[in-house]
Amino acid sequence: MFVCKIANRLQCWLNCTRMADFLAPLALRLYLAPVFWMAANNKWNPFDPNSSLKNIAEWFEHGLGLPFPELMAYLAWGAEYFGAIALLLGLALRWFAIPLMVTMLVAIFTVHWENGWLAIAESTPQLEAAREILEEHGNYEWLTQPGSFAILNNGIEFATTYFIMLLALFFIGAGKYVSADYWIAKKFSNC
Repeated sequence: MFVCKIANRLQCWLNCTRMADFLAPLALRLYLAPVFWMAANNKWNPFDPNSSLKNIAEWFEHGLGLPFPELMAYLAWGAEYFGAIALLLGLALRWFAIPLMVTMLVAIFTVHWENGWLAIAESTPQLEAAREILEEHGNYEWLTQPGSFAILNNGIEFATTYFIMLLALFFIGAGKYVSADYWIAKKFSNC
């Protein structure tokens, strides 16, 4: 009986944290917004006259074999660009999560799948060779001062993680207080 009372009090204490439940969706949004903003701007920066989606469309067609490569490039860019803005503002977030999740699924299955799970390679012959070259011909200590030397494996790890984060946001929404969706729903929703 005593253990049940303690467990009940602990559960009540945990329930008090629900007043800050807006922090989790806010953290997810603030984490994902720059990820998708950078991805979009790496595809095409509309404010840079030298930037275009031409190279992405060519890669989609010749590198990945995707149908309608130009359309797919614009759709991926648009999902990431406007999705990043929606994430930041918490505006129409559940709607924007859908094309972002589709974009992540396309990336998982067309770009990353064949490379397995890991996004960053564990010890590989290429990594060891690069280390040896840097140790012999470069300033290896200076280069690795902030962290270890790594080689991208390009597995599904990051895209899958982003997909799961978006899936969570799709179901829980943008959160209370610090999202446009919350204030719009508070003002206009009849649900």
